[in-house]
Amino acid sequence: MTESTTDNRSIYRFRWIGYGLLGYALMDLIQVLYPPKFTNPAWEVQTLGTLIERVIVPLLGMTLVFFGEYYDRTQLEKILLKVLSWLCLVLAIVCLLVIPLGVLGTARLDFQNDQQVSRQTEQQLFQFKKVEGQLSQSSASDIRALATKAGIPIDPTKDPQALKADILSRLTAARSRVQSQINENRAAQKQTLFKNAIKWNLGALLASCLFFILWRSTDWAR
Repeated sequence: MTESTTDNRSIYRFRWIGYGLLGYALMDLIQVLYPPKFTNPAWEVQTLGTLIERVIVPLLGMTLVFFGEYYDRTQLEKILLKVLSWLCLVLAIVCLLVIPLGVLGTARLDFQNDQQVSRQTEQQLFQFKKVEGQLSQSSASDIRALATKAGIPIDPTKDPQALKADILSRLTAARSRVQSQINENRAAQKQTLFKNAIKWNLGALLASCLFFILWRSTDWAR
C-alpha cells in the first residue's frame, strides 16, 4: 500500500469522524434546548453554560470536515461545505451574543435568588417571633412546657421569669445561627454563580474567535 493511499484514507476517516461529531452536536443541542423554559433565568443560564462547555464538539467536527479542502469532494458535498463555512460565521456571532445574554441572565438569576433567600429568611424569622410572642403571653405552666420543649432543664424552684429569659436567650442564639447559615449559603451560591458566569463568558468569547478563524480559513469553500 502506497503512502499516498494511506493519506487518502486518513482524509476520509477524519471527514467521517467530523460529520459524526456534527451529528452528535446537533442531537446534543436538541436535548439541551428541549423543553424550552425561556422565562426561567436559572434554565437560561444553565443552558447557555452547558452549550458553551460542549462547544468543543462542533468546533472539532467542523475542523475535521474541512480537512483536505476540496480533495475528492462530490458536488453535493461542496455545497454542504459552503453552508458549513457560513455556519461558522453564524456560530461565531451567536457565541459573541451569548456574552451579554449570559451577563443579563446571571443578573436576573442572582436577583431571583436574593428574593428567594429573603422569603425564606422572613419565614424562619417569623417562626422565632411567633414563639417569642407566645412566650410573652404564657403562664408559668406554659413557660415550663416551652422550656421542656426547648430542652432547657427545669428547676421547680426556679422563677418562671428566669425560665422565660433562658428560652429567649436560646431563641436569640438560634436565630443568630440560622441567619449566619443563610448568609454563608447565599455567599457560597453567589460565588459559584459568578465563577461559572466568568468561565462561560470567557469560553463564549474563545469559541467565537475559533469559529471566526474557521470561517476565515475556509474561504476556499465559499
